Amino acid sequence: MPPLNLTSAPLPYEARLTPRDPASIDLVVIHCTELPDLATAREYGERVLYDESGTGNSGHYYIDRDGSVLRYVSEDRIAHHVRGYNPRSIGIELVNIGRYPHWLNSRRQAMPEDYTPAQIEALIALLNDLTRRLPSLRLIAGHEDLDTAQVESSDDPSVLVQRKLDPGPWFPWPRVLAGCRLQRSLPAPF
Repeated sequence: MPPLNLTSAPLPYEARLTPRDPASIDLVVIHCTELPDLATAREYGERVLYDESGTGNSGHYYIDRDGSVLRYVSEDRIAHHVRGYNPRSIGIELVNIGRYPHWLNSRRQAMPEDYTPAQIEALIALLNDLTRRLPSLRLIAGHEDLDTAQVESSDDPSVLVQRKLDPGPWFPWPRVLAGCRLQRSLPAPF
């Protein structure tokens, strides 16, 4: 297993995110950015969406296609990455085009891009690092497992599509689960 190549790249609003005790973290949520590249994902992460706190949506870690890992938010802060589970979870975003730019178009729900071997190796290294440092961490889920809401499609409001599909059909769950000590969790919707 290659060593973890981690770069700290805090978001400008990181200090305004709610602090938490890392001992309360028991879940990792796997996402894909559904954007073309890491630069675009950073731009989205830096957007302030919540005026009252001056923060936005972001995962804690981002893994680029070449396997480089960036930490946007430290574990002792609650990042906004999955509805209902943020206080207890770490969000990991894999750069992947997903459904971009037609996220909710009913005719464009395929996610054609595979994850790179470098991304998956980096993800497994990161997961093992996190479980070593955070003894309470024991569960892993995909964003699509936790946010199962359906919404009107952008092309036809009479058709419903799943709001979140990430990490999607190409994510290698068997490989990831075999490489880490986390248990796949499919919690009930909140």
